[in-house]
Amino acid sequence: MIVGLHEDVCAELSGHKAHNLSKMWHAGLPVPPGFCMTWDAVERHDTSGLDSALAPLEANTFAVRSSAVEEDGLHTSFAGILASRLNLLSSEEIRSALHDIRDSAVAPSAVDYSTRRNLPHPIRVAAVVQVFVPAVASGVLFMRDPNGAPGHFVVEACWGLGPGVVEGLVRPDRWLISENGELISAHIADKDIAIIPRADGGTTQMLVDASCRRRPCVPVETLYELSRLAAECGRVFGGPQDIEWAVWDNRVWLLQSRPITA
Repeated sequence: MIVGLHEDVCAELSGHKAHNLSKMWHAGLPVPPGFCMTWDAVERHDTSGLDSALAPLEANTFAVRSSAVEEDGLHTSFAGILASRLNLLSSEEIRSALHDIRDSAVAPSAVDYSTRRNLPHPIRVAAVVQVFVPAVASGVLFMRDPNGAPGHFVVEACWGLGPGVVEGLVRPDRWLISENGELISAHIADKDIAIIPRADGGTTQMLVDASCRRRPCVPVETLYELSRLAAECGRVFGGPQDIEWAVWDNRVWLLQSRPITA
């Protein structure tokens, strides 16, 4: 079954990532438009209706991300374990990505994590299909510093797409900002590579030009906007969040919000 993010998305059918994105959409937060495919449709590889669901998005490139029913709680996160695919150029590439997501749910790393967390396996994995954001910079924001005092947010960012930070491929810039967006401290890293979209689909690594490697990848104004959006996510979900975001065309987009995993 296909459910639009603008509809009432059930976490038990579409996973918590999709459910949270839908709540953010309804709260008026900047979420790329899209839809989700329920876990049973992904398991059966039932893509009937996919082309009809893509047409209203009026986009040429898409992102497909896993959305497990058993993840994004206070104690479970399959980040870096389940597959996601970026910069897909056709419905056939999306169908292939859905295969990859289904297969990643039974991969050894997913089974091992499920076993250690006393979760059933194979886990139930739905998928989110959204308009792809070809970010010039992206990263994460933690509404609670796991290694510091309360009362401020931690932002980490790199040039290009999110896997640079999320998968630990790049040493990111790191800022501490107050809850009202005031800069507390900044550490600007030597960001030597970036993950960027390929012209023929998918992503690739590129060397960052020497003039940009030690330059902040987002301005202070973006940090202020991130703090404002994070505070709104905290209100929507009722607690501190771990947020993935991207910047494109001078606008911040929110790609995920979940509780900070214990």
